[in-house]
Amino acid sequence: MNKLLILCVDDERDVLESVVRDLKPFTEFCEIEAAESVSEAREVIAEYQAESTSLAMILCDHIMPEETGVDYLIELHQHDATKPSKKLLLTGQADLNDTVNAVNHHCLDFYIAKPWKKEELVDIVTEHLTRFVIETEDDPMQWARFLDTAKILQAVSEKRTQFGE
Repeated sequence: MNKLLILCVDDERDVLESVVRDLKPFTEFCEIEAAESVSEAREVIAEYQAESTSLAMILCDHIMPEETGVDYLIELHQHDATKPSKKLLLTGQADLNDTVNAVNHHCLDFYIAKPWKKEELVDIVTEHLTRFVIETEDDPMQWARFLDTAKILQAVSEKRTQFGE
């Protein structure tokens, strides 16, 4: 079983470390990577793609020096390799127009306002990783013990019914 890649992008080191720390429960089955800029995030994704590990989820801040998180999420959504990944905006600074832009480009799966609560973040990440494996994995059952078992079982059952198995 390959690990899933979760990438956290934020130009504030303290915030980035806090997100990574809160995602520690996922390290058993996920690679958790941190990037302090969009260019660094691109490098991380390229490195993992070279190892045939696709991006399962990105948690991205909005206001960063090079480009905005929304623009980067839109860019990721336009590439076949990263389109299926779950894209979460983790910010306290996106205005309504930025958020609407992300929604209108179908590149935002969830918006999390800073400051967040660890338990809520873990629940949101679990929900979206579950959706990711159901939508992209040939055998989502391998993830059932880590994610939402009931949803994975339901999806597998529906798939079998659909194909008459």
